[in-house]
Amino acid sequence: MDEHNGAMMTARTLKVLIVDERPTAATAHEEMLRRVVQELERIDVRTEFAPNPDDAVLRVASDASLCAVIADAGGDSTDRDAHVDAGGIAEFLTGVRARNSDLPVFVMTGTRGADALDTSVLREVDQLIYLLDDTPAWIAGRIRNAAKRYRADVLPPMFSALVAFSRKHEYSWHTPGHEGGAAFLRSPAGRAFFEFYGEQTFRSDLSVSVHELGSLLDHSGPIGEAERRAATIFGADQTYFVTNGTSTSNRVVHQASVVAGDVMVLDRNAHKSVEQAATLTHGVPVYLTTTRNHLGIIGPVPPSELTREAVEAKRAASPLVEGDDGEAVIAMITNSTYDGLLYHVPTVERTLGSHVGRLHFDEAWYGYAAFHPIYAERFAMHTGDREADAPTTFATQSTHKLLAALSQASYLHVRQGRDPVDPDLFNEAFMMHASTSPLYSIIASNDVSAAMMSGRGGPLLTGISIAEAVAFRRTLARVAAETAADDWALLPWQPETVTQPDGTTVRFEDADEDWLCSSPDPWQLRAGEPWHGFELPDGYAMLDPIKVTVVTPGVRADGAIEEFGVPAPILAAYLEQQASIVVEKTQSYSILLLFSIGVTRGKWGSLVTTLMSFKRDLDANRPLDQALPATFAEDPRRYAGMGLRDLAEQQHEVIGRTGLLALQREAFAAYPQPAMTPAAAYARVVRRAVDVVALDDAAHRTLAVGVVPYPPGIPLAMPGETTGETDGPALGYLRAMEAFDARFPGFEHETHGVEVVDGRYRLRCVRED
Repeated sequence: MDEHNGAMMTARTLKVLIVDERPTAATAHEEMLRRVVQELERIDVRTEFAPNPDDAVLRVASDASLCAVIADAGGDSTDRDAHVDAGGIAEFLTGVRARNSDLPVFVMTGTRGADALDTSVLREVDQLIYLLDDTPAWIAGRIRNAAKRYRADVLPPMFSALVAFSRKHEYSWHTPGHEGGAAFLRSPAGRAFFEFYGEQTFRSDLSVSVHELGSLLDHSGPIGEAERRAATIFGADQTYFVTNGTSTSNRVVHQASVVAGDVMVLDRNAHKSVEQAATLTHGVPVYLTTTRNHLGIIGPVPPSELTREAVEAKRAASPLVEGDDGEAVIAMITNSTYDGLLYHVPTVERTLGSHVGRLHFDEAWYGYAAFHPIYAERFAMHTGDREADAPTTFATQSTHKLLAALSQASYLHVRQGRDPVDPDLFNEAFMMHASTSPLYSIIASNDVSAAMMSGRGGPLLTGISIAEAVAFRRTLARVAAETAADDWALLPWQPETVTQPDGTTVRFEDADEDWLCSSPDPWQLRAGEPWHGFELPDGYAMLDPIKVTVVTPGVRADGAIEEFGVPAPILAAYLEQQASIVVEKTQSYSILLLFSIGVTRGKWGSLVTTLMSFKRDLDANRPLDQALPATFAEDPRRYAGMGLRDLAEQQHEVIGRTGLLALQREAFAAYPQPAMTPAAAYARVVRRAVDVVALDDAAHRTLAVGVVPYPPGIPLAMPGETTGETDGPALGYLRAMEAFDARFPGFEHETHGVEVVDGRYRLRCVRED
């Protein structure tokens, strides 16, 4: 083992698990085991005991700090129930290896040896221990050495080098100026800051002058090695670590592909960083149409929108595209959608990729897809069949969202194809957006995140997320099924029934759980099924199991508003104020929950009980000052004497009367006419040639700043687009939101590009000459 790896931890951090009762020295076998335990403690190796194999497997699954497992194949003990006998070793190993393929496993014997173990067991066991043949010191030393090697080997390259350097305690004469945290200790505020984050945070905050760690800008040294390792793990030709979030990754991709006047084909269901990319590059965007269903859930771009003919028609219709020659230089698709709908990527490659040489998939919320068969062919770096002339493909992923990394950590993956990327030239765009003083902890967290997903780790962690999400879905569906027919319930957005492999059709909550967790079949959207409400061909889209939409009552499948309804913003506020549960996204009649790899059964179990409490409190019309105290405090006079059900009835009535949902669907389906490019509109912002205009005066004006309602942040109108008629869909939708906000303090909509003055909406428009 390298010296620096040995220095990165104290021996006390080594912990081994022994599958046995703690020895009482009643037999020769137990006496030797007791002495081995004493030797391990003497050399600072912590020992824990699992009373049986099942408990040991659970501990391996839940305790990632274990460095070795020692199983008893049966020595001279008269009590065999606590031991893993020779016949049970194989099953025990299967359980351990399913959770950790690299953890050292020792099998200890007394009088029996290798001849008592099957060949399959011998292939999986790392070492055998003969308690009655070797000395306790020798046995303990071998266990410690194996544990230390394991701990050293699990560290990926960049993180390992960073830890090693931080342990050198060198004096530096370069930035950062806090000098490993020493500067903070000279100030009371600084000391509080130092003590809150801990010394290692500052010891590992280093300058680019530390050459032995390599460089993020030229991808050298351990950083470059870490990026190449991540590319192998995620199935890319090149992977770049980005420390400014996937917003920056998106801008890098387009900066490397687009120059002024180039046509960009953009999914309208896109993050605002894609709009910013169009502004920075002076590209000319044409947009792919997305649809919304009766609940306002955003669907994928239909395959008919991806054809050469459809894109050429968009080019021809745009007043900003000059000339008819040439093709778009890049096309961008959001995968998954914000509501968890996944594309069949080979279909996108064969249609859109047949006439656009570079495809960019924004997979910010979807970095785990490569690690579970349920997502096969549903992600950019897929391993399915590709055409010989397939396009070059980019995937940008927020490592910090649904993988495990620090905030701002992002991956940018490249798979070469038609219109290939020259890495040296691509790096020029990368360096335009990268800091020359990156935070090494963010880089290291990217490195560790990739290591966590390598080997069996990725399938295991992703499988756990899927299993927890499916269990939650089944529980919520079962509760709804057991609710009286004339009562209301909170429903998971998913098929009510599924057809299993044996041909039987059952309710979702009664389907085989292993099948739901392993097969994409029950999650695919099929034409004509009313639950999803989209007109798409079979199998083109799939619902991601771990992105769970919970639907509140109020909207029929045809989009009509029902007599009784519970607007979801009330549910979201209740969850936060009663149980400190913050959901990912809230729409008029649905909330979105993300089952990341950190979600536990206890966590979602508490969510279920809080959802049940919400129904109980709403039915009882619990006073608002008790049910939603923070909301009540926003305007006590407005909410005086109101209960939770009263609030739901009032909000539901306003949504229905103003036609808010219908206006939303119309507004997002009818894209405004462009009058200038996003770059030209932004130039007006820089020159302050902008008017602030009330909605009543905003008809036929050109927007200087785009209008982006949150959640989830999909543009209603882009910079440079016109607002349309005063009673048109865009202004009508904004007017309906304005009316809703005026009635319900604490429930105001968040809309980028809208300035609210005395409760009235105002837009920033290009100043008219």
